[in-house]
Amino acid sequence: MSQAFNLLVILGPTASGKTKLGVQLAERLNGEIISADSRQVYRGLDIGSGKDLEEYNDIPYHLIDIVDPGFEYNLFEFQKHFTLAFKDISCRQKLPLLVGGTGMYIDAIVKGYDMVEAPVDPDLRNELNAKTQEELITQLKGLQPGLHNTTDLEDKDRIVRAIEIALAEKTAQQKAEPYAEKPDVNPLVFGIQWDRDVLRKRITLRLKDRLEQGMIEEVEGLHAAGVSWDTLAFYGLEYRFLAEHLQGKLSRNDMFQKLNSGIHKFAKRQDTWFRKMERKGTNIHWLAGDKDPFAQASSILESMR
Repeated sequence: MSQAFNLLVILGPTASGKTKLGVQLAERLNGEIISADSRQVYRGLDIGSGKDLEEYNDIPYHLIDIVDPGFEYNLFEFQKHFTLAFKDISCRQKLPLLVGGTGMYIDAIVKGYDMVEAPVDPDLRNELNAKTQEELITQLKGLQPGLHNTTDLEDKDRIVRAIEIALAEKTAQQKAEPYAEKPDVNPLVFGIQWDRDVLRKRITLRLKDRLEQGMIEEVEGLHAAGVSWDTLAFYGLEYRFLAEHLQGKLSRNDMFQKLNSGIHKFAKRQDTWFRKMERKGTNIHWLAGDKDPFAQASSILESMR
């Protein structure tokens, strides 16, 4: 097949079936999968982050299990690791498939964000931590007037890190420092979409399955291995609410209800992000999740011969 693209992207909200479709297309196109998930990079965060490694069969995957919990993985790190994986896969005459639901990670590759390294600055952090959350929000908005990721404003540590990155970017611009190397990608983007009510049912069913698979025990084991409750809370909804349950702050039923509701809202935010990507020029070929996404994607690929 003659390809007018050198990267296949598969995006969609949580529980939409991205991994399954990614594996099917990788098998057809002689490809390898690069994960676009901000939590699957961490070793030990398996059930809660939805790695589902058994779904990959013999398809090689990248950017999964590459750092230990506690490491501050960020967008710069992702872009750097993506570039290495993309070049490695491409030079072996195979097709890279970027598969995941972290919208900012995907957008950074598709749009070619200019990224600079922002190492941890202990002195700056001490200075920022002395400020109130409201003062930090004001400072961050001053550095980034067009701030769109408002989830950063809900957690003080995230605000501090966002300011650290924004200041590093400003310094790099003033010094005309080079940005991180970026590969020349020409992506074909598929998105999986479901009726909202159906997706909600899929999310709830998957959450029940993961609890039965041992998600609570996974979080308990991570904490026993030295990962603090605060660090676990930083790794998203599953780890935050399960940590609260294990600390006795939430009953199992309250934990399930809050977590289930939180994941539903998260899926809606993911969809909002993808639609924003469309408005900004990313061409997404939407596939109906309930009508064999693989057959739909294959049809589009055939039309591109």
